[in-house]
Amino acid sequence: MKLDSRTYAAVASRAECLATTEDIEAALDRMAEALTERLADKDPLVLCLMTGAVIVAGLLLPRLNFPLRLDYIHASRYQGATRGGEIAWRHRPSEAIRGEHVLVLDDVLDEGITLDQVMRACREDGAASLTSAVLVEKRRAHACGVDVIGIQVPDRYLYGYGLDYKNYFRNAPGLYAVADVDA
Repeated sequence: MKLDSRTYAAVASRAECLATTEDIEAALDRMAEALTERLADKDPLVLCLMTGAVIVAGLLLPRLNFPLRLDYIHASRYQGATRGGEIAWRHRPSEAIRGEHVLVLDDVLDEGITLDQVMRACREDGAASLTSAVLVEKRRAHACGVDVIGIQVPDRYLYGYGLDYKNYFRNAPGLYAVADVDA
């Protein structure tokens, strides 16, 4: 569903900035340092969790000065909606994971259901080890833990740096909380 220009402008004008570009850059630097400590000697396979983690991967990977390979995994609960539903698997690289040290990158840890299912799938597919990293963690109860977290924010509906509102705003230059979220 496309947002009309009036709705787009209204969402943008009422949103609250929770993290600036500078805050996100500092978080990415901290993540890179922590991931380098954990994985520099592992030659990891990095799995970008589509679609939200594309921006995270694009900004984080150049900060990792060690050998790594990149692939993607595509599982979604939102599919453009503002509430999560059942997991829809679009791409699961099972053969590529077997025997590998895997780093799963995601944009946000919200409820943790999608990331939990992805981590389980990687274990089932024979990963030698698993590390998870998210740019943003909402302060709330989660279905799974995460190894490396960039920044923590209140439990609000967010957009920017890969996170979207109805498939828009992933490219926003900051992390924003939507003022009013409708179903």
